[in-house]
Amino acid sequence: MKAAHKEHHFTSSEIVRDIIIGMSDGLTVPFALAAGLTGAIDNNSIIVIAGIAEISAGSIAMGLGGYLAAKSDTEHYESEKLREEKEVKEIPEAEETEIYNILKDYDLDKKESKPFVDALKRNPKKWVDFMMRYELGLEKPKPKRARNSALTIALSYIAGGIIPLSPYIFLKSTHMSLIFSAIVTLLALGIFGYVKGKFVGLKPFSKALQTLVTGGLAATAAFVIAKLIS
Repeated sequence: MKAAHKEHHFTSSEIVRDIIIGMSDGLTVPFALAAGLTGAIDNNSIIVIAGIAEISAGSIAMGLGGYLAAKSDTEHYESEKLREEKEVKEIPEAEETEIYNILKDYDLDKKESKPFVDALKRNPKKWVDFMMRYELGLEKPKPKRARNSALTIALSYIAGGIIPLSPYIFLKSTHMSLIFSAIVTLLALGIFGYVKGKFVGLKPFSKALQTLVTGGLAATAAFVIAKLIS
C-alpha cells in the first residue's frame, strides 16, 4: 500500500521574523556600545550599567515598535475588508470582473472561471476573503499577533544583548572584556546569520558572513569614534 503523501511547510515565519529583528539588533547595538565605551573609559562597572540600561531601553523600544507595526497591519486589514464588503454589496459587477481578471492571470478563461465565480457570488463572506487575499495580497492577522510580536522582539533583543555584555560582567580587565566580547559576539553573529539563512531559504554561509561583517563594522566604528572623542 502506497504511503500517503505528506507535505511539511514552515508555518512560523512571523515568529522567526520577529526573532531575527530582535536578535540582530540585540547582538549589534550593545556590542557597539560596549566597544565604544571601552575606547573611552577603563571601568567595567560603568560599561555594564550603561549596557543594561541600553538593553532595557532598546528592548522596550523594539517591542513597542513591533506592537505598533502589528496593530497597524491589523487596522489596515480591517479597513480594507470593510471597503471590500461595501464594494461586493454596492458594485458586484465590478468585483465580479476583478475575479475574472485575477483568474485570467492563472490562464483560466471566462468559461472555465464562471462556476467558481458563481460559487463565490453565493457566499459573500468567501467572496470578500478571496478578494482580500488574491486582489490585495492581504492575510488576516492572528488575534494576538501584536502582543506576541512585541514580546518576541523584546525578549530576542535581551537575549542578543546579554551576549556581548557578559564578558564585562565576569571579567575585571576592560581590555580583556573587549576581546572576549568581540569573540563571543562575532561567533554568535556568525551562528545567527547561518541559522537565519537556513530559515529564510538563502545561502547560510553567505548570510553568516554578511551578519559578521555588519556587526564587526558597527562595533569598530563605535570604538574608533569613542577613541577620537576621548
